[in-house]
Amino acid sequence: QVRLVESGGGLVQPGGSLRLSCAASGMIFSINDVGWYRQAPGKQRELVARITSSGSTEYADPVKGRVTISNGNAKNLVSLQMDNLKPEDTAVYYCHADLLVQVGIGHAMLEHWGQGTLVNVSS
Repeated sequence: QVRLVESGGGLVQPGGSLRLSCAASGMIFSINDVGWYRQAPGKQRELVARITSSGSTEYADPVKGRVTISNGNAKNLVSLQMDNLKPEDTAVYYCHADLLVQVGIGHAMLEHWGQGTLVNVSS
């Protein structure tokens, strides 16, 4: 069973920076799209950024120019560098990945989510 674990969240002042990382455990045969989503209190989960296996990136409008997503390997799947953070960036950030994993005697491309890491931007 593959698990995703985020790290790097915390309390930061407005204008500060954080780098989020997503580590994977378990057997992964291939990696498709990976990305970061966030969910603020009382709001729906929303896309922050994602990157395809070919390296194409997509950023949500509120974070464009302030965040950079980087893909990695089967152990350290994806990172998110966030600069010039704003109070409205406060949320739980989730790692997401479409991974080819073993299912029974075969394989399947399945969606995986981490448990989330809290980013709190406050003075």
